[in-house]
Formats: sequence, structure tokens, C-alpha cells
Amino acid sequence: MSKTIRTRMAPSPTGELHVGSMAMLLKNYAWAKRNNGQFILRIEDTDKEREVPGAIEEIKKVIRDYGLDWDEGPGKGGPYGSYIQSERLSIYQEKAQELIDNGKAYYCFCSKERLEQVREEQRANKQAPKYDKHCRILTADEALARKEAGESWVIRLKVPEDQPVVINDLLRGEIIINSSEVDDQVLLKSDGYPTYHLGVVVDDYLMQITHIMRGEEWISSAPKHVLLYEAFGWEKPVFAHIPVFLNPDGKGKMSKRKGTVSSRSFLDRGYLPEAMLNFFMILGWAKADQQEVISLAEYIEAFDPKDVSPKSVAFDLQKLNWMNGVYIRKLPLAELKKRLQPFIPETFPMNKFDAILPLVFERLVTLADIDELTRFFYVDEQPDYELLLKKADNQLVAKQLNQTMDFLSGLSEWTTEKIEVGMRELQEKNDWHRGQFFMMIRLAVTGRKATPPLFETMSVIGKDIVLRRLEMVKAKLEN
Repeated sequence: MSKTIRTRMAPSPTGELHVGSMAMLLKNYAWAKRNNGQFILRIEDTDKEREVPGAIEEIKKVIRDYGLDWDEGPGKGGPYGSYIQSERLSIYQEKAQELIDNGKAYYCFCSKERLEQVREEQRANKQAPKYDKHCRILTADEALARKEAGESWVIRLKVPEDQPVVINDLLRGEIIINSSEVDDQVLLKSDGYPTYHLGVVVDDYLMQITHIMRGEEWISSAPKHVLLYEAFGWEKPVFAHIPVFLNPDGKGKMSKRKGTVSSRSFLDRGYLPEAMLNFFMILGWAKADQQEVISLAEYIEAFDPKDVSPKSVAFDLQKLNWMNGVYIRKLPLAELKKRLQPFIPETFPMNKFDAILPLVFERLVTLADIDELTRFFYVDEQPDYELLLKKADNQLVAKQLNQTMDFLSGLSEWTTEKIEVGMRELQEKNDWHRGQFFMMIRLAVTGRKATPPLFETMSVIGKDIVLRRLEMVKAKLEN
């Protein structure tokens, strides 16, 4: 019988969840769901110096805000808890001692000063800095005596000499590294906390994780993890090292220096979580039929980690903007209104919301665009007078404004149809240049060169405001 597929995501609460981490989480989630397995959330919080207060709760919240969830983990429990590493210290200590007892690890008593001196000498000799195995020759009795005497210690892995270390990677095939290139890494620190390497291997094994999908930056650590599995005599999981996102310009790993990259920040900027997930899906992977707009259910049905491209891809913001626009226009208007609420300014005339929204929603790229796209409906914006007078002089424009205001003032019904019919008749009767006249009116009424259809816009803005704005422009021209 085949094993139940179990995947995991194990973020560290040292900051916000990077979009690359959310994309990786999605892959692990989808693979577990496709195989009727379990997706586990584990918090790796052993770096207490860098831990950010509240980060664990925010990690949990942002995952759910993206429409995803976990089967086992913080707040849910499960058969392999705790799912927070700082609550599992006795397990790591026990496992490190097991390696000591089996001759697979050893106590190291080297001071920080000695270690730095060794590294300086290696650098001077153009050697890769690594531990020189100074304490590896200590007998068990010698090590125990020094430990009991109160010397500071760490536990290091006893890496086998000159052996091939084989990493089987779903995307890259066999990766073989000689063990002589692998450091006798620290596994347990003197404060009882594990290093990342011991913690991740012990937890993945004890939580029965079958597939480890993580960023390609962990390839260099993979030999250490393989050696740990072998030291314990444990069956290794399937590894898949996924390429990292490149900056939008395609140069370098996506970083904070090139803009805000947290998963939360994209939601705060008005990207829909379902659009973000779809965007993550198609970066470096494609459905057999090349369909790009894919639901989560369709992705789960089709995704296989072995089909992910081993090449890094740029985080294409243009593509993301296009994708987000597609999803915005798929929303029913009632749902769109609900999603827009956090982005609507306090001064927005909510009594006009139902009339304004249909005029601008085709132009929304993100939800946050609602402010810029609708501001002129309720805020007087100064037009570009040079543009307003580009195809007519002051005298003609003043005449056009006077006649327009006379016509609009006399309108008994302020509707789109009445405004359009009357203004077209006015333009044709005076033989004014159509483009010049209507662009001038658009600029005078909205302050913008590009807006939704002029007559619908005027209808929604309202008679009093339109007349006031036309009067303001006229007064400005006369001064």
C-alpha cells in the first residue's frame, strides 16, 4: 500500500510571509490535496533573537486570507504535535543524544574565538571556511568530563569521510556531492535549542512528511539533511527544490530592495487572493492545455511538482495586473462592492456608489484603484488649461461654456439621455469641432483627459456640481 502523501510549510516568525513562501505553500497544499493527503503547517521559531511579536498569528491569518488552510498545525493540533518547534526542545535534545550514543555525532568545546581564528586561516589559504574537526577525536569519557566540568559545548554531526552524498531531486534528478565538502555542522546548541538542520529533519521524519518542496536556495543544505537521515537510519522523503522568483526585471532574486514582497502587502495593495494564487500557479508551471486562468480546484487536479520548470522566472507584475483585472471583472457587482469597502476613502459619496461603480469597474487593475478612478466624481480637480485651450481660444471656449451652462441649467430632467441629446444638438447647431468641444467639457467637468463616458459621468456627478465646475473654469479663463 502506498504512503499517504503529507507535505508541509514551515515558516519562521521572523517577519511577514514572503510571496515566494506563499507560492511554495500553495504547491505543497495542492499536492497533498490532489493525493487525498494532509498539508501541515509547522512554525520554526527557534531563532528567538529575530522573532517578531505577533508574527505567528499573522502567518496563520494571511494563509487563510489567501483562501488556504492546513490540516494539522497551530490552532488545530494533530497526531504529531506540537507543531511549534520551541515546544519540542526535549525531542531534539533526545535525538541529538541518540546520535552521540551511536557514534554519529560528538561534543565540540571550541570557543568562538578559536573558530574565528580557524576560519581566518582558511580564508588566508583560500580554503572554504569550515570546522577543522578539532574535537572529533575526543573520547566519550573525555567529552563527558569536560561537559560535567561546565565547559560550553555544542553537538556536531560526524560527517563520514570521502563518501558520495546523493540527493534525488524531482526537478533536477540526482545531485551528487562528496561528503568532504560538507561541514561537521552544529546540530544542538548549548542552550538546548536545535539548529535549523536538526530541527527540520527530526520534525519532517516524526511528522511523516513524504514530500519536501522548498526553494532552490536549500540545495546547498540538502547534503546535510541527507546525511542526517542516513545517520538516524531513516527513510528519506522526496525532495523538490523549486526555483525562486526573480525581480520583475528578471535580474536577481526577488527582494525587498525592489519593492514590498510580503504576501500581506499585495492584499493591502488591492490584489485579490484568488488572482494571486492563480498567478503563483502559472509561474514556472503550465497546464497541459496552456490555460492560464485556473481555479484552485483545477490546479489541484492538474498539479504535479515534477512538471515545475527548473528555471527561475521573473515575478511579472504586468501579468499579475492583467490577471487581477480578469478576476475583478469576474466578481458579481455585489461581491465587488464588498471587496472594495476597505479601499474607499471616507469622503466618498456612498449614496452614489451604485451609479459610479459600473462606470469604472472595467478599468480597475487593483481594488486600490477605486480611489484614483473615482476621485473626480466628488473632488473638484483643476483641469490643464493649456490642454483645455489647445484647439480653441479663450473667446470661443467662454462662449461654449456660457451656452452649455444655459442649456444644462434649463434641464428639467437630469438624465444621461437628456444631457447627451441636448449637448450634441448644441454642438451641431453651432458647428463646433466635436473633438474640441467634448474634450473641453470633459476637462472642465472632471479635470481629467480620460474618464468613463462623458454623459454618464455628468449624470452621476450631479447638476449642481457640474454647473459649479463649469462656472469655475469660466471665471478662471476671464481672469
